[in-house]
Amino acid sequence: MSTLERMIALAEDRWPASENVPADTLGQVLLASHLLGSDRAVANFGGGNTSAKGRTVDHVGREVDAIWVKGSGSDLATMEAKDFTPLRLEEMLPLFERAEMSDEDMVAHLARCQLDPAAPRSSIETLLHAFVPAAHVHHTHPDAINVLAGTRDGVRLVAECFGDQAAWITYIRPGFTLAQQVGTAVREDAALRVVVLAKHGLVVWGDSAEEAYRRTIEVINQAAEFVNAKTAGKPRFGGSRPTTLDRRELLREVLPGLRGAVSDEHSKILVVDTSPRALEFVSSRDAAELVSVGAACPDHLVHTKRVPLWVPFDPDREDVATLAERIRTLAARYRDDYRGYVELHRDSSTEPADPDARVVLIEHVGLIGVGRSPKEARLSRDLFHRAIEVMAGAHALGGFTSLSEEESFAVEYWPLELYKLSLRPPPGELQGRVALVTGAAGGIGRAVVDVLARKGACVVAVDLDQEGASDAVESLGDAGSAVGGDVTHEAAVREAFAAAVEAFGGVDIVVSNAGVASSAPIEATTLEEWQRIHAVLGTGYFLVAREAFSVLRAQGRGGSLVVVASKNALVAGKNASAYSSAKAAELHLARCLAEEGGPAGIRVNTVNPDAVLQGSRIWDSSWREERAAAYGIEPDELEEHYRKRTVLGVNVLPEDVAEAVLHFASEARSGKSTGNVLNVDGGVSAAYPR
Repeated sequence: MSTLERMIALAEDRWPASENVPADTLGQVLLASHLLGSDRAVANFGGGNTSAKGRTVDHVGREVDAIWVKGSGSDLATMEAKDFTPLRLEEMLPLFERAEMSDEDMVAHLARCQLDPAAPRSSIETLLHAFVPAAHVHHTHPDAINVLAGTRDGVRLVAECFGDQAAWITYIRPGFTLAQQVGTAVREDAALRVVVLAKHGLVVWGDSAEEAYRRTIEVINQAAEFVNAKTAGKPRFGGSRPTTLDRRELLREVLPGLRGAVSDEHSKILVVDTSPRALEFVSSRDAAELVSVGAACPDHLVHTKRVPLWVPFDPDREDVATLAERIRTLAARYRDDYRGYVELHRDSSTEPADPDARVVLIEHVGLIGVGRSPKEARLSRDLFHRAIEVMAGAHALGGFTSLSEEESFAVEYWPLELYKLSLRPPPGELQGRVALVTGAAGGIGRAVVDVLARKGACVVAVDLDQEGASDAVESLGDAGSAVGGDVTHEAAVREAFAAAVEAFGGVDIVVSNAGVASSAPIEATTLEEWQRIHAVLGTGYFLVAREAFSVLRAQGRGGSLVVVASKNALVAGKNASAYSSAKAAELHLARCLAEEGGPAGIRVNTVNPDAVLQGSRIWDSSWREERAAAYGIEPDELEEHYRKRTVLGVNVLPEDVAEAVLHFASEARSGKSTGNVLNVDGGVSAAYPR
């Protein structure tokens, strides 16, 4: 049976040979955590929790019973030993006899139980782990179990699958009451080996980390085999409706508009998914109905919202313009509906979240994850893949069900859930922005890439030298992309922007920095050299600007175009007529574009550096010898020559130019500036703008 034919995939038992298992209790539960988290069909990113009970020594040397529980905000796949919170078990167990306990009281009590005050806050479900009388407890959200937990007839199906070995707990938000219910079920039935939490997940336990882990895998596969047998021969999502479509070209057309439409309060990054699984779902007969039901797991809510944005599209009858207009309309409606949902359920303490969709599904086209960073966008996408699998099985078993609106809101705006989000680093100044930098392989280009990335931007590096462009963004991971291309070629420039659209959804900041130079008296300047200089510095900057305006207008969110020109744009350069006149053309092009772009919020400004020799590919060419000859000095005397002619007595470095580019790139720093010039030349009197 192929992957797409099988309703639910089986989990792999990854427990290693005994010689590869740590000897200590904490090491073993950490190993189990990593193995559970390594399969996202078993444990969501950031979701699930593990624990181990044992003896340890407290801060004054007393041996005490302890429990180590996954700390809030960590991820099973990547957590370290320090991410577990050690607590005194004897101070937690008496809580089991209480009639009730508020979240606030629970958190405060658990804080007092911590053996190490510097440890992270323990998991929301710490008491659940404490109340289950077993050395190791694993709580996960496996697809196979959530199919049963998210099916209308889940109680009967769980009983049929596991018999008397499973307990069903009707949905209740995690906290004291759920912990007490799970603890009671396990304590009262020694034959029990599984607890299924309705619309939520799985709890399994054992005397060792290995036993708890292997039982988790066994239970998941028992559920998967049960679901697969029950749904054999049934098409997923009611079957797919095939169509012919050039998705790549269509997405290049609509993504900038979509990005603008889902960036109402904050700029967003888009991650596109046209994998077979995603296309199977968005092309299916029942997808539109299923996406309106709700989240497949409470853990998804803060990352995916209750429902995705569904965009109907019939490529056999409708064109791209129709789709683009529908996206704008539906995105606005989604925001209004979300704000209404918040208003209906909020109280005076509720701080409404960003109202835009976190997952967009375009019928027959694909799945798009939305977030303020590539990581966030990918997380939204990945979690919705888990929802797809749960919906597939639950729908085939008789009906997918989810939390009610009220229950969803109670999780999405639950202070204990929002606390996890508060642990994230604060967003950078350019978070959610996408920058495209030409000439990115050179000294100035690399410095610009670095400074924009440090401020949170995703960066697309463009250069004739593809390898150099790739090297410039290598350290950025999924926040960087490289394109090899010649800015004098219309098709290459178009492809560079298309690559930015495919990687991140669009662009916000365009830094036109590709450079070339030559120096010769006018009589010695050949037509070929004149045309080469003006092709790169004139035509190239025109082509980049034209394509930038096209994407920025489609997004409808404004943007910033920064032209890296030269001091020579303002001052005549001896024996450099081709270069200086081309730089002057760049400067005036920027002024003209500032006039055109202003009504659309597109700012166009110019940075004029001078004599940036460090790391420069231009200055490592014949340009150095040529300029030295023009001044009657040796090439190795140029740095000192340029330093002495500045009023500040300094040399200009690539990082200095990059900071000036950042000034114009940032809405916070220069949001009301356009048509401006910022010299970074150490003070060359003749170049003072006037």
